Amino acid sequence: MDELINPYRPGAGTPPPALTGRDDLINRFGVAFRRAVAGRPGKSILMIGLRGAGKTVLLNRFAEIAEQEGFRVGLIEAPEHGHFPSLLAARLRRILLPLSTNVVSMAVTRALRVLKTFTLQLPDGTRVSIDVEALRGVADSGNLADDVTDLLVACGDAARDRGTGIVLAVDELQYVRAQELSALIVAIHRTNQLDLPVILTGAGLPQLRALVGEAKSYAERLFDFPEIGSLGAEDARTALALPAEESGARIDGAALDIMVERSHGYPYFLQEWGYHVWNAAPQSPITAEDVERAAPRVQDQLDQNFFLVRLDRLTPREREYLAAMASLGPGPHRSGDIATALGARVESVAPRRSALIAKGIIYSPAHGDTAFTVPLFDEFLKRVEPHV
Repeated sequence: MDELINPYRPGAGTPPPALTGRDDLINRFGVAFRRAVAGRPGKSILMIGLRGAGKTVLLNRFAEIAEQEGFRVGLIEAPEHGHFPSLLAARLRRILLPLSTNVVSMAVTRALRVLKTFTLQLPDGTRVSIDVEALRGVADSGNLADDVTDLLVACGDAARDRGTGIVLAVDELQYVRAQELSALIVAIHRTNQLDLPVILTGAGLPQLRALVGEAKSYAERLFDFPEIGSLGAEDARTALALPAEESGARIDGAALDIMVERSHGYPYFLQEWGYHVWNAAPQSPITAEDVERAAPRVQDQLDQNFFLVRLDRLTPREREYLAAMASLGPGPHRSGDIATALGARVESVAPRRSALIAKGIIYSPAHGDTAFTVPLFDEFLKRVEPHV
């Protein structure tokens, strides 16, 4: 069929043509930010889930909704290796400057001065261009938690003064370093106490819940951690069928069943299947035969563009650890069982496990357990690692 009108959109954070199965969560976010602007902030939403589950798509949807409601939004992708406060400062500058136009606001001017002061303390040398004088004695203590708190309180005051609110939407939140994450949580805790219209929402891998809990013990009272997983069968079928119908085509029931089963309902995998099956089908309706014809292409694309890019970042010994995991099945697996598969002691392979967690390849769903952050990664390893 015509590739130019192919409705499916496999990509990193690319919005799907039909965002299905997430309405409840989107509505929850809508309630949360509307309560915040009304001076009744509550729990913020930090989504957790495996790669390819659609967390980034949802985070972008949250940002879109907030902007439509007149909120000021700062979208940040936390760097795996980098300085989060510098990114935060840059986004807050982008939020505050438009608030300073037309009508003079003492609260906005003060927030800009606090931001200028904050950036003078950044250890990576980042500076932001703001035509105001720094406000000495605020956000310049050298204690990151105190300084981020001063900054977000000032920004919240400015937003409230202009009848709006601020949404900080942080993707890959698990990469924010412990000290920086703790400072961010302390600051949000304080803005909540002051009923300021500041919301932190974010997305990260499953280890994020534990990281946030370790950063501050009261974090569970500040955030909800909805798990973003695979779609149910009916939602997955709709995610495939609806875009085809809107493009003037139809997918028969057997074809839908195969694609839903082989994708395991993961949104990214569904888009890959839909995209390549559409291209392989000579005409509508798309049949099970078309799905089988496209299957090798789908597998190759997933292997080369989704799985392999993660494997290429690893050392040979880290790959050996993953191969041992894969030999045991999809998981989770006890750390002792993985060590046994490697013919080693748990203590001797613990550094490899820690390194893989830091790289976001595996996580610990419970004490002593280990699981892949990438769905179906065990099957991929069995294809590419001959000794598995």
